Amino acid sequence: HVQLVESGGGSVQAGESLRLSCVVSGYRYSTYCMGWFRQVPGNEREPLASIDSDGRTSVADSVKGRFTISEDNTKNTLFLQMNSLKPEDTAMYYCAAGPGPHAETTPPPGAYYGYWGPGTQVTVS
Repeated sequence: HVQLVESGGGSVQAGESLRLSCVVSGYRYSTYCMGWFRQVPGNEREPLASIDSDGRTSVADSVKGRFTISEDNTKNTLFLQMNSLKPEDTAMYYCAAGPGPHAETTPPPGAYYGYWGPGTQVTVS
């Protein structure tokens, strides 16, 4: 049973930072791709960043230079460091797990992933 649980969301002021975490359990495959997405009501889920089992990362142009994806394999945890937050970053943020590796320079779309967390809300004012 694969489970992903996000944490670290909250309400911050513009210009501040947040670090989201996603604890992954039950994912037994040796190769993988993990990703972060965000969604606002009425819009499609937007891919933000991905990291695969070879350590390759990709970040969407919309957040490049401000958001960084990383992982701690010893703790089965995925991170999204978000700096210089803007009001337009307000959204529900999700992590996802899928097959790897992923060698593209852009993060995979939502349909690539088979497992999702319930999300964590980020509000920037």
